Amino acid sequence: MARIRVGTCAWSDHEEYYPPGLPPRERLSYYARHFSLVEVDSTFYRLQPARWFESWAERTPPDFRFNVKAYGAMTRHHREPRPGEEDVVEVFRRFDASVQPLREAGKLGALHFQFPPWFTCTEEARAWVRFCREFFADDLVAVEFRHVSWFRGESRDATLEFLRELRAVHVACDAPQVGTGTVPQVVAVTDPRLAIVRFHGRNAQTWYVKATTTAQRFDYLYSQEELAEWLPAIRDVLAPGAAEVHLLMNNNRANYAVRNALDLMELLGLPTPPRDERGVPLPPVRPRRTEQLRLF
Repeated sequence: MARIRVGTCAWSDHEEYYPPGLPPRERLSYYARHFSLVEVDSTFYRLQPARWFESWAERTPPDFRFNVKAYGAMTRHHREPRPGEEDVVEVFRRFDASVQPLREAGKLGALHFQFPPWFTCTEEARAWVRFCREFFADDLVAVEFRHVSWFRGESRDATLEFLRELRAVHVACDAPQVGTGTVPQVVAVTDPRLAIVRFHGRNAQTWYVKATTTAQRFDYLYSQEELAEWLPAIRDVLAPGAAEVHLLMNNNRANYAVRNALDLMELLGLPTPPRDERGVPLPPVRPRRTEQLRLF
């Protein structure tokens, strides 16, 4: 049976989750008290220095895992090359070098390639996915499609077989079912090492809105009943077929992602900390001065 990890997409967005006065640098360590997985989303917006990844690795327990989102130029989000990005292969090399500290620490989960809604199911698109997979041949590579053409009709089975052939991880999604820029809930294991589900929320009104922040677009708090709908798929399909299952909440408004991640952990019977009336973990009790002295 699989190791199931639950976490959120990014750790810095959840202001209400962290104890008042906690310095930003200590947030990741605090987050890692409750979760063993996080998705690094900031890498989608810009290439980042390796020293940041080294610092993140140092501030988390040995068993912690980071899934790292691919930079936008690597997933065809940048329709035109940006200055200095004309050589796309060099962009891949720089991204590869940046995550090396996580590899060395044994904390790199998957490299997450989320392709844009206009990335349709064509031979050219398939060739690009293959290039991405082969460039990171020694890593776990997760693929999230966002255009319905990849899973419409006969394309569904063909897409899953394509990912199995590449030994790439299919990313199942919970998202509003509106228009062509979303995909249905396709639950399948295409790489026996890992299965991933990302929960984007079900706010159809904001799905295509050009929001100023991602929190506006993913403004949705799941109910316990909605999360429980996924239990059969997780327990009967994903867990028996993969060594690990990563369940990631992307509904990053306020503390929604943290609350729903803990809700899901409770539904799965995983250990969770005591929570307050808002649904977030109670802050740790600071020891009295006399108790601190006994430690030395």
